[in-house]
This record gives sequence, structure tokens and C-alpha cells, in this order.
Amino acid sequence: MGPDTRAFLDGLAQELEPRADQFVDAVLQRLRRELPELWQYEDIAALAPVAVSEHVTAVLDVLEHRIDMADVTTPPAGIEFACRLAEHGVQISVLLRVYRLVHAGLLRLFLEETAPLTAAPELINAATITFSMMGFEYVDRTAEGAVAAYQRERDRWLQRRLIMINEASTRIGTTLDTVRTAQELADVGTDHFADLVTVDLLDSAFQEDGMEPAAAPSVVRRVAQQSVSDGCPDSAVGTGQTQVYPEESEPARALATGQPLRHRVTASDLPTWLAASADHRRALQTLGVHSVLLVPLWARGIPLGLAQFLRHQAADPFDDEDLLLAQEIASRAAVYIDNARRYTHERSTALTLQRSLLQHQIPEQTAVETACRYLPCGSRAGVGGDWYDVIPLSGARVALVVGDVVGRGLHASATMGRLRTAVRAFADIDLMPDDLLTHLNDVVIRLQREEERNADEISATCLYAVYDPVSRLCSLASAGHVPPAVVTPLTSGSRVGSASPAVYFPELPIGPPLGLGGLPFETAQFELPQGSLLALYTDGLIESRTRDVDAALAVLADILAQAPASLEDTCDELLHALLPTRPADDVALLLARTRALDADHVATLDLPSDPAVVADARKFISDLLAAWRLEDMAFTTELMVSELVTNAIRYGKAPIKLRMILQSTLTCEVSDASSTAPHLRRAQVFDEGGRGLLLVAALAHHWGTRHNREGKVIWAEQLLPAGGNLELGL
Repeated sequence: MGPDTRAFLDGLAQELEPRADQFVDAVLQRLRRELPELWQYEDIAALAPVAVSEHVTAVLDVLEHRIDMADVTTPPAGIEFACRLAEHGVQISVLLRVYRLVHAGLLRLFLEETAPLTAAPELINAATITFSMMGFEYVDRTAEGAVAAYQRERDRWLQRRLIMINEASTRIGTTLDTVRTAQELADVGTDHFADLVTVDLLDSAFQEDGMEPAAAPSVVRRVAQQSVSDGCPDSAVGTGQTQVYPEESEPARALATGQPLRHRVTASDLPTWLAASADHRRALQTLGVHSVLLVPLWARGIPLGLAQFLRHQAADPFDDEDLLLAQEIASRAAVYIDNARRYTHERSTALTLQRSLLQHQIPEQTAVETACRYLPCGSRAGVGGDWYDVIPLSGARVALVVGDVVGRGLHASATMGRLRTAVRAFADIDLMPDDLLTHLNDVVIRLQREEERNADEISATCLYAVYDPVSRLCSLASAGHVPPAVVTPLTSGSRVGSASPAVYFPELPIGPPLGLGGLPFETAQFELPQGSLLALYTDGLIESRTRDVDAALAVLADILAQAPASLEDTCDELLHALLPTRPADDVALLLARTRALDADHVATLDLPSDPAVVADARKFISDLLAAWRLEDMAFTTELMVSELVTNAIRYGKAPIKLRMILQSTLTCEVSDASSTAPHLRRAQVFDEGGRGLLLVAALAHHWGTRHNREGKVIWAEQLLPAGGNLELGL
């Protein structure tokens, strides 16, 4: 650069310095035309004149004082301007364009001012080239500092955003409760970047019919809200109230399309969807609401509701970065809300299914007095597959069942229903406990094979017990299930107050859980005194994270030892002591107090394998029914007994025994040593036999066959006549 050019530039800088404000205004006008979006941010609009003024002053100083470019730094206002752009999420390309526009504006003004100062074209060209090169170098150096400041601020903002998102992930979705999850979203929003947050969910999202929520019509319920002001004066809708978004309004459009919206509002033009009433409009005007975010809550492609974020205390309006942050937090909350909604629906469905499959009222049994309880778990894992059952059997006996299906939810409840039905079917054919569990194990294995490949494997535990009030014998077998507790009453010789009823847990062989196979099941038998108490339960009653099983069993034994006369009260005491809070696992509890059938209501007769004894059997029945004052039932009973005894003599094996039991029904049993089961058949016209079982089936209320280790028993039950002898002596 020659001396003439240098001198010309020095003079030009001195000439332009008094008019620097004009240059600043001209550059600002161009920036407003080229980048109008920047002027929506009040802080940037206020800072831009200062930043441009410092840049103009710095350029003139370089020209006038011949400052070395190596010593040039970014003006402070330029650094602050870059940081503000980063805070508002403005792209860095916009920052660089600002520098290019400022340089281009100054270059144009420079060219306009050189013409009046000299008529020498060579000098103007040289000065223009020199100024352009200096301007580009100035832009490079100052832009480098601005970009570095922008990046530092951007990194800090991203770090804050990640911290907020991480905090939101920790604080939102702590439970599977829809309302609480929505409130957690509102709390996080007001803690970080909003003055008021409201969460509205579609009213259809609360329906329990399994239908997915629909965005139209936009009937929503305010489930949560939070404000920096006490009492939420900036909200017109109370928590729990419903409202309808007006058609074509911004909330309705955001909810329907799933696209978030950002709005700037003023006191004079508050939209009707924001200010629903005149009083609320005045409240919002007083507070100075100026910025609103509408963020739809969508999950898995399904609309759930809308979150609204408002600002009135914070001076800065919401920007695009705030919208992205709100959208990120709301999308996470939407997934949690949908999970809670689906969990609530599935839990309600599973619980309804579970309760519908369980016995609501156990029919009165002559063999035992019973009481039962079922409690679903309180954890988010879902309803399990615990069940209990009381099944009347032939010969005045009763079956007591408890079981536990592995897993949670609808699948476990449905599996429980299938297994309970299978147990009842096997009990109806009077299988021994070990045989019943063997057949039930086969059912579970077959269900496993029928399940889909990726489905959870089916498994369960089960305890099956049979109590006979005639012999007072209890037979039971376990498939991986905890043994029952047995309470024997005080003996007649015990001193009053000297002892408590004995409580023990019988040692019985516990087989593998159902579905594993490989090992056999075994039946254990023990005699129970009249008035003994059996407590059958699932492991949820005694297993806890805060107490070991032995301690729970000790508590169980103590309560049973001091059990009141009422079994219902005993159930309540057990649950209160062992489960002070909601259980972590499902609980099924079944209590049964045994009764013994009076000897006067049971009569037996040993019969030789001789057709001539049929007459003796008929006379035995006639005399017995006369003693029981049931003469009106003699004819049908004698006919059934003669057919059953004849059938045992003809097709069975000795020894043959006839047993009559009087309880709520009159039961006739004929046993023999043969294991061959009889079956009904239709006799032809000229057949001499084959009609005996048809007669029994026609005359009896219920009949069947059960097998035991000694052979089989064919039994038939008749209902007692109205006003018959019902004093059973139990």
C-alpha cells in the first residue's frame, strides 16, 4: 500500500468518524430487512445497535490509527451478541451472515464516500482494494472470537438442557399413576423454564373399555397444573375439571396434528382459548402473560392430551430451543402417561378377570367351615395368578386348593383360570392328590407347547388337599407350593389356660412346580382332630423384602394359635399383621376348620361276592332309613343299592362294601377291589342286562366313580326331601 493510499484512508477515517451513527443506522436497517426473525427477541434487538456501533468504531480506529490486525479483538458487545444468539438457539450461520452483512454495508458506504474526496480512479481503486482486504481480515478475526463465544455458550446451554432432560427423566414417571405422572411434568416445567404449566388429557384416555383415545372431539380433563404463583391464579380451569377446545383453535389443532406451537401474545389480543372468561382475561393481563407453548402429548402414534407452558414473570419469550426442550420433556412424559394408562387398564382387566374366576361366596360345606381372602399386589408388576378353591367331593369329602401362576398380568390371570378349571375337572373324577397334580402337570406342559415361541414360559405351584369328615383323614400333595399351617385344638384333658392350640407345619414331600416334569408327586396323609384349623396360602403372604420367611411363619403361627372363633376375623388379623402395607406379590389365603361326621350318620355293611346278599343289602337299607326317619326314600334307595351291589358282584372283585352317609344329602357307596370303571350303555330290546346304571343315573341327583389304592367306589347321591332329617350331628 503506497503512501498516497495510506494518507487517503487516514483522511477518510477522520472524515467519517463524526458520521458513525449514520453508518450504524444504515447497517441496522439492512439487518432488519435481511434478518427480521432476530428482532422478535427483545434482548437481541436491544443489543444489536451497541454491537454494530462498536464494530463501526473499531473499523474506523483501524483505518485512522493504523492498528495492526494481529491486535484486533472482537468487541465486547459482539461477544455478548453471539452469546445471546446461542441462548436463543439461533443457528451459527445466522451469526456469520450478520458479520457478512455488516461488512458489506460498510464497504458500500465506504465506496459512496470516496467519490467526493478524489477524482483519481487509481487512488479510489487502490483504497477500495486496501479497505476490502482489511475488512475481510477484520471480519475473520472478530468472527472467530464471536464463533468461539457462541460455541462456548451453546455448549453450556446444551449441557444445561441435558441436565434438565436427565432430571426430567428421573422425576417424571416414578409411578404407574397417570395423574401423578402428569403432575410431575408440570412440576419440572415450572422449576426450569415456565411460570405456569397445565396438563390436559383427553377424557377418552380414562375410559377402561380398551379403546384408544381419540383427538376429536377435544374434550379434555385438567389432570395437573403448577404455577410459580400460589393458587394458580393464571389458570382458569381447576384440576379435575373438563373443557372442550374450540374447533379450529390452536390447542385443538396442536392436539389433532401432533405438532407443537409457539405463540407471542399481548395484553390487548389474548386469544379466546387462553382467556376463557372476562375475569381470567383481566388476571392474565395483570400478570403480563406474553408467551405460550402448546405441546401435544402423543405416544405410540396416539393422542393423549396437551401440555401448555406459559411465561409472565420471565422477561424473555419462549424461543425455538425452549420449544424443543418442552417437546423433549413432554414426549417422555407422554410415554410414561401412556404406560400408566395401559398398566391401569391391564391391571383393572386382569383384576376383574381374576376376581370373576375366583369363588365370591364359597358354598356351605358339611366337612369344613371356610373363609378366604385374595389381595392383588401393590407393585407395578401387575396382577398375578394366585387362586384358591373349595370343591365338594363325593362321600361328604371336600378338596381345598391354593395355587400360584408364575408371571403377572392378563396372561397370568387367564392361565390361572385354565388351571383352576382343570383342577375342578380332575377333582370331579375323584383323583388322588398326587394323580391330580400329575395330570395337571401334563396340562401345563401341553400349554407350554401351544404358547408362542417368544411368550413367557408357563409355570405354577399348587397345593391340593382332600379332607374326609368320616375318617378325619387329610390327604394332600404339593407341586412346589409352601406347606399349610395346621392348628390342632386343645384336648379335653388340658387345663384351662395352661396351653394354646398346637400349630405346626407338616412335613410333606414337595414335588417340582407344574410345568417342569421329571419328578413324581407324592400324597401325604395325616389324621386331624375335629375342630382343627388348616391355613393354606400363597408365598406372597410370608415373603417380604423387610422380613425373612422364618419370622413371617412365626407371626403366622402366633396369630393362628390365638385365633378367634370367627375365621373371617382370623383372616383379617393375618393380613393386618403380615401385610401392613400393600403386598409386593399377590396373596391368596384359605382357612378351613374341620368337622367330623357323627358315627350315627355313617353305616357300613361288608358283603360277600354272592348274588344272594342283594336281599340282605335291601333289608339293611330299609332298616337304616327307618332309623334315620327317611322312609319315603326307601324304595328308590333300595333299587339303586340293589343295582350297584349286583354290578359289583357281577363285574367287580371282593371285598365288597356298602356304605351309607347322611349329611346334607343321602349318599350310597359301593366299593370293590376292581379298578375297572363302569360306563353307561344303551341296552337293546332283548338284552337281559345293561340297564342298572341307567336306573341309577335316572334316580340319583348325582353319581360317579372314584378310584383309590384298593380299587374303586361307585357312589350315588340323593337330595333329602323337604323337611327331612337335617340334624347331622356335626
